[in-house]
Amino acid sequence: MSAISPATLLQMRSAILQQNSALQKAAADAAQPIGNIAGIGGAGGVGGANNGGGFASALDGALKQVNGMQANADSVTSSYERGETTDIAAVMLAREKASVGFQATLQVRNKLLSAYKDIMSMPV
Repeated sequence: MSAISPATLLQMRSAILQQNSALQKAAADAAQPIGNIAGIGGAGGVGGANNGGGFASALDGALKQVNGMQANADSVTSSYERGETTDIAAVMLAREKASVGFQATLQVRNKLLSAYKDIMSMPV
């Protein structure tokens, strides 16, 4: 077994502390809500027209938010690829947020299409 020098030990400690602070920052960012999800559900209700656009504006806002998350993930990824940042945890977190947002949007689209098909197939 090789001996560990004090300089190596200090470098390892520094690396662990940096990773710990990056993980704490990522956890704090993840604890913040991604968007006003309660606002999306509330806008589709009977009294949702008082916010100026109702369901259409809520859907538009959600799509813009998902687009922003994807743009952020792309910029963070390209920054990591260029070597400007070394925080892989932040890169993966941004990419995962964008993926979850996209998957949720896709599921909403599928439900809307299903509801449209059901309504169109109803006899008059």
